[in-house]
Amino acid sequence: MNMFKRIFAFYYNGFRDMTVGKSLWLIILIKLFIIFFILRLFFFKPDLSDCDSPQQKSDKVIENLLNY
Repeated sequence: MNMFKRIFAFYYNGFRDMTVGKSLWLIILIKLFIIFFILRLFFFKPDLSDCDSPQQKSDKVIENLLNY
């Protein structure tokens, strides 16, 4: 258990003492939010949501795989 406390303290002190790193991590998190949430809303539509049964979903996936 002492080893886990030392590892946690190591990372905690490292992140606490960062100056430039905090702003870089903030930029990375903002970019990830934009990529995974904002762009997904506008560009990536769920294709399988209009299918009612699992068989229709399966047929649509097979059709898309064979057409590409």
